[in-house]
Amino acid sequence: MEPSHHPEPAGSSSGTGGRPPEPPVVHLRRAVALLGDFPALAGADLDVGRGEIVLLRGANGAGKTTVLRTLAGLVRVSEGEATVLGVDLVTDRNAVRHRVGLLGHGTGLYEELTVADNVRFWARACRARPEDADAAMARLGVDGRLRNVAVGRLSTGQRRRTSLACLVARRPELWLLDEPHAGLDQEGRDVVDSLVRDATAAGATVVMSSHELDRALSLADVVVTVAGGTTRREQPGPVVVPMIGDPQEAPDVA
Repeated sequence: MEPSHHPEPAGSSSGTGGRPPEPPVVHLRRAVALLGDFPALAGADLDVGRGEIVLLRGANGAGKTTVLRTLAGLVRVSEGEATVLGVDLVTDRNAVRHRVGLLGHGTGLYEELTVADNVRFWARACRARPEDADAAMARLGVDGRLRNVAVGRLSTGQRRRTSLACLVARRPELWLLDEPHAGLDQEGRDVVDSLVRDATAAGATVVMSSHELDRALSLADVVVTVAGGTTRREQPGPVVVPMIGDPQEAPDVA
């Protein structure tokens, strides 16, 4: 059996033939992000290379959602360094939003619109093709009779699948997944795992948090423990996580 391939960490010069190393997709150094007066990120460091799958682990309120929302350009970095896909989040965080896809705790869907209208809307917002929207709906099982149903009439699992279809249709370079398995049945969770693997095989990068640790650890190239708004990069495997979290993070806005 051939050994599995994991992308080399950003900055590695192995196999570059003397070329400069590729810059990381994500770079945080001593990053601070405030939610009101509370430092939800308190000096976070993180480097993620292209094609990596990174799992964020930590107690509730540790800062996982804030990390994801910061990388999506939704939370302002008040101190430190923060770049995503070469974009400086400190000075121009809006510029990265069309290149990343965030699946948050909320659906990000328009309840009065149909499944198809929602997915096509988000595809157009990122200049994706109509066929990308159709393919995404088929992949998530919300095509056929569901495509013309208003989102407000869907079950929780169907809404989650529709949100995932919106993300897939956008074809983002960086996938930011906050509890992507939540609200899904066994088949839906399997689809998520397949999507993550296919995305990185096509050159995208994934940063995710999940309480489905068996699944997430089987996907991850790297585990990052988040605690007290700081981060520690590890290799996949058993990681001790504090059971007491920090003050609850602000609600997510997908």
